Amino acid sequence: METDFHKSRRIAKNTLVLYVRMLFMMFLGLFTSRIVLSALGENDFGIYNVIGGVVAMFTIISGALNSAVSRFITFEMGKGPDAELNKVYSTAVTIQVILAVIVIVLAEPAGLWFIENKMTIDPDRIPAAKWVLQFSLLAFVVNLMSVPQMASITAHEKMSAYAYIGILDGVLRFVTALLILHSSDDRLVMYSALMAGVVIAVRIAYGIYCRRHFEECRYRPVMDSGLIREMFSFAGWNFIGVASGVLRDQGGNILVNLFSGPAVNAARGVAVQLNGAVQGFVTNFMTAVNPQITKSYASSEHEYMYTLVRKSSRLSFCLLLLIALPIFFNADFLLGVWLKDVPEHAASFVRLFLVFALSESLSNPMITAMLATGNIRNYQIVVGGIQLMNVPVSYLCLKLGAAPEVTVVVAIVISQICLFARLTMLGKATGFPVWKFLDEVWGTALFKALCGSLVLPILTDLVKPAGFAGFLLSAGLCLVWSSFVIWLLGLTADERQWVRQTVMNKIRRNDKDNG
Repeated sequence: METDFHKSRRIAKNTLVLYVRMLFMMFLGLFTSRIVLSALGENDFGIYNVIGGVVAMFTIISGALNSAVSRFITFEMGKGPDAELNKVYSTAVTIQVILAVIVIVLAEPAGLWFIENKMTIDPDRIPAAKWVLQFSLLAFVVNLMSVPQMASITAHEKMSAYAYIGILDGVLRFVTALLILHSSDDRLVMYSALMAGVVIAVRIAYGIYCRRHFEECRYRPVMDSGLIREMFSFAGWNFIGVASGVLRDQGGNILVNLFSGPAVNAARGVAVQLNGAVQGFVTNFMTAVNPQITKSYASSEHEYMYTLVRKSSRLSFCLLLLIALPIFFNADFLLGVWLKDVPEHAASFVRLFLVFALSESLSNPMITAMLATGNIRNYQIVVGGIQLMNVPVSYLCLKLGAAPEVTVVVAIVISQICLFARLTMLGKATGFPVWKFLDEVWGTALFKALCGSLVLPILTDLVKPAGFAGFLLSAGLCLVWSSFVIWLLGLTADERQWVRQTVMNKIRRNDKDNG
């Protein structure tokens, strides 16, 4: 049986590969976003984000099954020699085809109705918006069909393939941005069409890799009623959680459009893209960790799973904090460098989304562990029900005259409420040690690491000079000080020793090679 040391080493290796991918994607993505915003302008960029949000609302349907596919494929691998991966894979493909048809039938009329009756938009841009809807639907359905392949790559922990295909995706998006910048046609329509083409190309790449490397990724007609019933039962309860998450994100985007218009949607869209680039640090780490959490539960290694959940929650928060602090205290300067014309509200949205990402990073490993159990009915009713309050509470606040940023403030507060609900439900379902989590994760990361890291940046922000010199001073102090605090307060003694030992081994190996 594979030792915990070898599992941890594979997680570290996969995380490093994904970080290389993420750094490339982040810098390329920032340039891409700048070009797209410049080419489309605030209004068209806002329209694209809103319609993309409307289409994404249908991940309420697809997202529940997507989680089921990922969970069942990874769980099946955790069974070892008795796994029936091809049956699970083929069943997943069949379900996704059926689901794609359902989404098209529902999303087409719903999207057209929203554009014509509810969306805040100039009348002469309605035809273009309808084209955006069609291409967004095409991209959505193609992405839907990629889920079984992506789940197989993640379950096999072949993160190098995930990284290479991700880089291909980033390069194609950058080329798309350059093409529309020099186009004389309707740039919004052209951008939507080219983005759909990018999604199709990436889907083909995933398909080719999986067929060449994984024997189970060869579709055959399978109608295992028991497995289909089990997947749909899991997806049915997971529907509540997925719906609440999609309504929180895209519902907030639509509310901003209804109360403030496309220009503020553009500001929110810029913030979401920048936050997505930053959050990639944690996303990549969790992409490497998640299969181990699910497999350890499937093989009844519960103590290892408990340790992995606590450690990954704390390290996710600390990794994100390192990157978030320099951006939080220098948001206005960075947006000014990044964009030619910075939309109003963009800086405040950026700061709030960073806080939200920090809050969510504590919960992500618990979500994976809970889904691994398969027994999610009560969990989704409780946690999903709490998350569903995002839209009505945000609507009430906006109706009372609050600024559009309130949609993110509400999400942050409810995120912390959900964290405690998840923790309680996971403890009841698996025997997860709740108080140990509160001590090692919530207390250590949120209070010691966060509060300690804020002291010097806040003082520096009060006296720093304007311009590039102020940015260098602030960002440098944020990184150095937060690294020191996290090393001292955010890591355990064993983790500090492991880092020292790893570094020393690397130095000795290099000295030996050079000698």
